[in-house]
Amino acid sequence: MTPPPENPPSLVSEDDRDTAVRRLQDAYAQGHISHEEMDQRLHTVLTATTHDELASALASLPAEPPGATSTIAAHSGRIRRRGPWRVPRTLKVESAFGRVHLDLSRAVIEHPVIDIELALGTGRARITVPRDAIVDVEGLSTGWKDLRYKPRPQRSLPGGPGGPGGPKIRISGAVGFGRLKIRHARR
Repeated sequence: MTPPPENPPSLVSEDDRDTAVRRLQDAYAQGHISHEEMDQRLHTVLTATTHDELASALASLPAEPPGATSTIAAHSGRIRRRGPWRVPRTLKVESAFGRVHLDLSRAVIEHPVIDIELALGTGRARITVPRDAIVDVEGLSTGWKDLRYKPRPQRSLPGGPGGPGGPKIRISGAVGFGRLKIRHARR
């Protein structure tokens, strides 16, 4: 009997596949790849099961735009974003002792999937997501206090909470001795 490999290949999620398709479409629209090359790479992306296969389809494409990742950090004090601010594809939030309030209810969200990576010590954090957003907190660990989040009921009506068209917001990282509250916007 053959022993299992020490580091099994990680499987591709639907979000990874969607991101890869978007990158291919962007590269084609900008003239970096031909129509035939896009078809071949798209087939590879749609049939990929591991990240290595996905990476081979994206090889030689231009890197993601520099605005795809942004970091907000404060040792103490407040971190606050609200109103019509532009949300990057990946947002890293680091705070040792302060309060954090991210309000995405009126933010400009251009990506179907947003990753928010938290590194919080003490203090409170509150994240308000759009009404129709789908929130994934699987990658989040809380230390002292439990996460306060009540998912909205899934509805099949267009534009309803969890309905089609809403962004998926993946929240990961660690919250030390503070409390994180996530809520959906009322309107």
